[in-house]
Formats: sequence, C-alpha cells, structure tokens
Amino acid sequence: MKTQLYKSETRGQADHGWLQSHHSFSFGSYYDPERMNFGVLRVLNDDTVAPGMGFSTHSHRDMEIISIPLEGDLEHQDSMGNKSVIQSGDVQVLSAGTGISHSEYNKNKDIPVKFLQIWVVPNQKGVAPRYDQITLNVTERKNKLQQILSPFPEDEGVWIHQNAWFYHGQLDSGKELYYQLHEKEKNGVYAFVLEGDLMINSQQLSQRDGLGVWQTEQLHIKTHSSSKLLLMEVPMTI
Repeated sequence: MKTQLYKSETRGQADHGWLQSHHSFSFGSYYDPERMNFGVLRVLNDDTVAPGMGFSTHSHRDMEIISIPLEGDLEHQDSMGNKSVIQSGDVQVLSAGTGISHSEYNKNKDIPVKFLQIWVVPNQKGVAPRYDQITLNVTERKNKLQQILSPFPEDEGVWIHQNAWFYHGQLDSGKELYYQLHEKEKNGVYAFVLEGDLMINSQQLSQRDGLGVWQTEQLHIKTHSSSKLLLMEVPMTI
C-alpha cells in the first residue's frame, strides 16, 4: 500500500475577490510540479463564490467536470441549451467531449455559494458533449457511503467516461467502516474530509485534508467526531 497526505493548509490558494478558491492540485496561477494530479483526478477545487457573482461563459473539451454544491444555489447555463440550479444534495456532471461552453453563477444576491469543482481525465476523447444533474436522498449517506458517481448509466448517481466511483458519507463519531476498491489492481482512492476528524488506514485527517491511497484492496475508516467524507476512486494511469 502507498499513501500520500495532502494537508489542508498546503493547498494552493486564489483570491479573486468574488472567488475564494483552494486548489488540491495545480490550477491557474498555482503550480506545483509535485501536485499535478492523483491518477486521472486532475482538479479538486474548493470554491466559495460571492453573492451574485460567478464564472462567465468559458469552454472545455475532453474532460469530465463534476460539481458538488455544499452550500447555497449555483445557476448553470451551457451551449447545449441547459439552464438549471444545483444545491446541496445535488451532483452535476459535464462531459465536455468535442467541446462545450458554460457559465456558473451564484443565484443568490445575499449569501455565498460553496461547491467542489472536480475534473477527471476521460478514458476516451471526442465523445458527444453531455450534461446531467441529479438530486440524491442525503439520508442514504447517514453512517454509510452513498455512491454518487460511477462509470455506468444504470448505477446510482451520475456517470462519467472513466472507471471511477465517488462516494459521500455522513458519519457519526465513533463510526467504523471499510471501503473495498472496485478496481484494486488499477485504481487508487483520494479521500477528502469535508468536515470532522477521522482516521483512514491509521492516518489522522481533519477538515479539508486529503489522502491518496493506492496499491491496496480496501480502506479502513474510523471517525473521531461527526464527519463528512468524499471518496474518489480513480485509475492511477492516465
């Protein structure tokens, strides 16, 4: 088993006034050659957008882009004609494929919106652009791991063009559970602590810490306080 710890305070930071962002991996003006990616997980941005502000229309191609709102309302529009609002409990995915343009704005004029922006390198290029969003029953992540993303359209959660699985857990203090990898020979898991204090495979983690684990069959998770956790199982080879 191999591991790499990513402490919260070591993340890159960007202050754009209307946008406060923490980058787990190199992004924009933040560049660290030792922190380019974790396997096909290319971007994990922890964003806070000021009231009424947002990302104006911009383009992507050949990337799977996942947005997970944590607080507030995020308004989406894209070149395929989609217009929607996503909130906590929702998951949004853009398969950029041959090219897509979109914008994301804080719908509210009085409170910030907080969300995770995640990019995953796809396992095929040139696919037809695709947009999807779902609303999950968050009670199903109480003291267990709720699947929110997979490679399969028929599975729970959204799907992407990659052999990746994401899980969201909301765990009480003293909870202990195991995560079994789907692709133990090829994949690793990036664990990101949203709230609380917990231990994964004997590594102590606190809020916004990340831990990459690979060359293993399972993770052992034990919480020391009420915690929220995002697990991202991804291929380690791009």
